[in-house]
This record gives sequence, C-alpha cells and structure tokens, in this order.
Amino acid sequence: MLLAATATGRPPNFKVESKMKRSLTVTAEKFPTFLPSDVERIKDTFALKLAARIERLPVQVSFAEDRIMSSCVTPLMRNETSPVVLLHGFDSSCLEWRYTYPLLEEAGLETWAFDILGWGFSDLGKLPPCDVASKREHFYKFWKSHIKRPVVLVGPSLGAAVAVDIAVNHPEAVESLVLMDASVYAEGTGNLATLPKAAAYAGVYLLKSIPLRLYANFLSFNGISLETSWDWTKIGRLHCLYPWWEDAAVSFMTSGGYNVTSLIKKVSQKTLILWGEDDQIISNKLAWRLHGELSKARVEQISDCGHLPHVEKPAAVAKLITEFVRETCRRKEIQSIS
Repeated sequence: MLLAATATGRPPNFKVESKMKRSLTVTAEKFPTFLPSDVERIKDTFALKLAARIERLPVQVSFAEDRIMSSCVTPLMRNETSPVVLLHGFDSSCLEWRYTYPLLEEAGLETWAFDILGWGFSDLGKLPPCDVASKREHFYKFWKSHIKRPVVLVGPSLGAAVAVDIAVNHPEAVESLVLMDASVYAEGTGNLATLPKAAAYAGVYLLKSIPLRLYANFLSFNGISLETSWDWTKIGRLHCLYPWWEDAAVSFMTSGGYNVTSLIKKVSQKTLILWGEDDQIISNKLAWRLHGELSKARVEQISDCGHLPHVEKPAAVAKLITEFVRETCRRKEIQSIS
C-alpha cells in the first residue's frame, strides 16, 4: 500500500491525443499561493496545469471549531450527468489525476478531484484528527456543501477503501462506484497503530524520504528513467512539505486506518472494477474476489498496465469511466420514463 501510494507520474511511453497536446502548451502557470513553493521545480506540464487549478473551499465539520479550507479541483462545467468525484491513493493528492482529469473534462463530464483529509493541500494549521471517521465526515460535509447531488465516486488503491466506507455510510451521496486496483482487503495500518509516538514519527519521516519514493516509482512502472522518476517524486511528495503533514500522517497511522472488508457486501451501488493486469502491488486476482462480493459489479482489466491505471493508461481509464457514467445516466432516464 505504501509503495503503491507514493508512485505518481507519467510513464515514458505515455501518448497524449493530438487534440490534448494542442491545448497543453508549455506556459508559465500562476499557482495558488497556498501551494508549497517547490511546485515551481516540477517539469511535468500536466501536473503544473492541474496544480494551477487547485482551490480551497470551506468545510464545516463537527470535530473542528473552524471551517477546514479544503483543497480540490472544481469542474469547469456543471451538467445533467452525474458528477464524477476523483479520490486519490494513500498519502497522495489530486495531482494523481493530472493525465486523466483533462480527458474526463474533454468528454463533457462534471469532474471534481478531492483531497482526502490529512493528505493533499488543505489547510490543516489547526490539526484536526485524521482518522477514518474524520476523513468520512470531511468528505460528506464537502459533498453536502458544494456538490449536493449523488456522485460517481472513483477510488484508486487505498482510495477504493475510502470510497467503500463513504458509499456504505452515506449512500445518499454516492450513486455508483469506480474502484481501481482496490486496496480493500488490508487490515488497516496493522502493527503500525501500536507504535510509540517517536517510532511513528520516524516511520512517517521515512515515508517522505526521496529514496523511498524513487524506489516506489521504479517498482510501479517499467522502463522509467531516473530523470523522469525524479520529477514524479517531486510531484508525489509536494504535499508532504507542509508543516502539519507529519502530525496528520501519525494521526492516521495510530488510529488504525481503513479496514473495510466487512463493508464490501453492504455496498448497494452499481460498481465498475478496473484493474491493471500487470499490477505488482495488489494482485489482479483480487478483482474477481471483489466482483464476487459486490452485488452489482463488473470487471474491466487494463492490459500492459500496473497499479495506477489513471497514471499509466489515462485514455483507457477516461473512456471506461465516461461510458460507465453515460450508462448510469441512460438507466436513470429509462427509470424516470417508466
């Protein structure tokens, strides 16, 4: 889970449609002032384009006195289709979606990219608890304040566990699910939850380290150059540069983390399961186990792809999500007529 979550970036054989190339010319981006200044050291044009669009929206939660200014990317358009909300993996951010997000928008979908509490670029200067219940409430209150319609919730890796947890506890917010290379059978943070605080802080310091994140990139992708991996590492650890990041990471680690295995059979929403056939982090055999435990699910495997399909095969992922959303909308129209 740790290694998979830290690997973000574009594989060297990634090809962007010509239309997208034309729209993503290399220009000087104006970044939100709340982003760490190291964002200017990133070379990846797609990451820079998405970083320039990150906003902070207020979210009032029960466990914090002040509203949490919560980071996200908001849609350029609102339309009749179900909103698509993109979560991210463990200790990551919305920048995971830098290649797939513009393709979903190009397809005409109302697309949000949401930073899970404790990760990403929200303002946690007054550190709230970052356990599972707090992450769940934070998302729900964000949805209730800013989206207000049932969504297609997309969760990659540990984000799939986040999505399952939300879908079961707040079914009114989730119309359907897309789970990618889903980390839903892990038993939380395991023994890490019992570590003394000093050892926990040592562990999260390692999590932020450049060598570990470089290694994670090489583990997740084939044929990656050191230069490319270095740029991806800068993207993947950008959110770790906030002064509260270590406290938030320890808060989650010592809380026990996500253990949603018992919730899977309670998911009532229609679900699309996506899995990279060459995933070296979580075996694609678990796609079929997950399919068997969900009442309304189908599986699509993506060939020549590892643990992060939305990074490695963005065109395929965008196509499958778009078809799934449109199918959901057609089904709703038929039901309303009948």
